[in-house]
Amino acid sequence: MDFNYSPSENEFRMELRNWLAGALPQGWGETVFEPEDEHERAMFRLDWERKLYAGGWSGINWPKEYGGRGATLIERGIFAEEMARTQAPEGINIIGHNLAGTTILACGTEAQKKRFLPPIISSDEVWCQGFSEPNAGSDLASVRTRAELVGDKFIVNGQKIWTSYAQYAQWCFALVRTDPDVPKHKGLSFLLIDMSSPGITIRPLRQISGESEFNETFFDNVEVPAENIVGGINEGWKIAMTTLAYERGPEDALGRQVRFKQELDKLVTTLCQTMQGSRAAIDNPAIRQRLARAITEIEIVRLNALRSFSVYLDGGDRGADASMTKLYWSHVAQNMYELAMDALGPVAPLSGNDPSARAMGRFQLSWLQSKAFTIYSGSSEIQRNITGERVLGLPR
Repeated sequence: MDFNYSPSENEFRMELRNWLAGALPQGWGETVFEPEDEHERAMFRLDWERKLYAGGWSGINWPKEYGGRGATLIERGIFAEEMARTQAPEGINIIGHNLAGTTILACGTEAQKKRFLPPIISSDEVWCQGFSEPNAGSDLASVRTRAELVGDKFIVNGQKIWTSYAQYAQWCFALVRTDPDVPKHKGLSFLLIDMSSPGITIRPLRQISGESEFNETFFDNVEVPAENIVGGINEGWKIAMTTLAYERGPEDALGRQVRFKQELDKLVTTLCQTMQGSRAAIDNPAIRQRLARAITEIEIVRLNALRSFSVYLDGGDRGADASMTKLYWSHVAQNMYELAMDALGPVAPLSGNDPSARAMGRFQLSWLQSKAFTIYSGSSEIQRNITGERVLGLPR
């Protein structure tokens, strides 16, 4: 593996870095932050995505004929690193860009690409994901939402849950059951559903962090044109696996790794300023040992992502390596935030409004948010099964 970047790749990085310096608000991350109100924050992030598009930085590795930049996979990784390095706002249309768009590019018809990709890349249409259900989270093949083909339309009935940003979305890609009489993996189809269709009800869910990022979504005799199926009828499982390979892939992990490292650096600074009796918390040998482990593990997240990039650049397919990547970073991050809470001791639970709170309560919020890491995008139990069966060759 060659860790050196070519002159053109370094030029790409500097071009992006310079653009970000001019595009982000003056004082970003120091005196200027995202709005605290949840709806205002969502609109702020959507405006940022559209600013990226106007600057030519949206869908950078998509083909140029569909509005992308035609960037290489390595440049896509550089993009993820630089966005994280500057702590640029995360988008609310990440599901459209990272999942719906990539799936349509890989598996959609030409008509679907021409219809859906341009408004995804411009973030004029926001997407949400309709995979999980109350009784089919990690066991995705057990979805019960039904879709019956009647003439030239599917009639959809059922419920989805944990549909992030559904309250802002114009479209949803959903895994639905089109044949209940075959083995469960073989009776699924992948539909693109207009969220303005009659019969759709969205109910926000309050999370442990206090946010309402995701929702439960109900479908009551919702009509979906037959041309909105990706792949053929009952080919949904194969299409969904393509989607998940991108969701768990190294592009996502590289950006996360940079943000985790920033969090760890901030934790070290905070522990230097936090007293435990007569000494700073950073001088506690047990804490230092756990910090050393966290530093090592977070660097391994980066190396794992780069290893996957090397496989893809050599012509390898996206496969079980994505599960290993996702499994590893989710536990590394949880361990880091557990360390933060333990090391901060009695002041750890204090929120940002309390004068005694450390780092404005950021570690408390991150610790709460991290509880979902080992559940979403496929639970750790599922990722271990995939790794054991498809990488290690263990029996089912």
